[in-house]
Amino acid sequence: MRKRKVSVSKVKTNQPPRPPAVKMADVVRFIGVSIAGGKSDKACVAILEYYPQNKKIFLSRLFEKIKSEGEISGDLKIHELISQDDQTVKYIAFDAALSLPQCLTCKLKCPGYELCKEPHIEWMWKHFREYKKGKKPVKLFTPYTQRAVEMYFQTKLEEKFDIHHAMGANSAPLMARAMYIKNHLPAGLECIEVYPKLTMWRLGESLGLVKSTLKDHRAAFGGDESREKFIHALSEKNIAFIYHQDAKSMIENSHAFEAFLCGMTAFLKYKNLVEPRPKNFPKSEAWIDFPIKGIKL
Repeated sequence: MRKRKVSVSKVKTNQPPRPPAVKMADVVRFIGVSIAGGKSDKACVAILEYYPQNKKIFLSRLFEKIKSEGEISGDLKIHELISQDDQTVKYIAFDAALSLPQCLTCKLKCPGYELCKEPHIEWMWKHFREYKKGKKPVKLFTPYTQRAVEMYFQTKLEEKFDIHHAMGANSAPLMARAMYIKNHLPAGLECIEVYPKLTMWRLGESLGLVKSTLKDHRAAFGGDESREKFIHALSEKNIAFIYHQDAKSMIENSHAFEAFLCGMTAFLKYKNLVEPRPKNFPKSEAWIDFPIKGIKL
């Protein structure tokens, strides 16, 4: 029987690791986490399973509206869901930043970013100066709130994706929560950042969906229809198996849908179907994984 609700009665400590239910060669798992504020009930976790022998990807479990109850935090619930059968988990994908802007962690004496010669700051200046040559006015970047990858997403892709700054007013609490959860995971579990909107855009194009459908998946009006069309196309082309109840949940709940998109991006990374870091991109800067252009599934 598949679980629908998460219930944690107490904190478990000093538990010996459980043997995996199946061998690693038989199944590879990917976990997508759509994070939300720690005091809300919107966080969702999607667990996808890939069977290499059959070359099939399944959405095996979907957990919605994970919230704190009594003295048990929603963070602990997410942690325990991720830690189940973690021997077979390849990637855990979050839809929030997993690192601070480097200016906030830099130990050097700061001359101000107008004079700074650190590689990521020099990249930001070069990027800014190239972009401001256009017709539209451009606001100066703020390296203590944003990272190079957020500037890249705004200008270097086929469409402009206005991804929030890592330390933006709405995204900073999500980053803090995601980093907290990441820091408490078992050693060896690899976490990646994902931008679900871009994942849907790239996958949706390969599925033949129109742009209006791909842009509106979170809209209050029409968002559910966009999600339904996307899920239907995935199923019709036999790309991913999704149980009817899970499909219904994702159509009704955009956070559940985005948790699934995070998991799908993790799977695509495993298949080497995500964009590599650009050659001139600062090596010390974080990167966000997203599907390659013109992906064929």
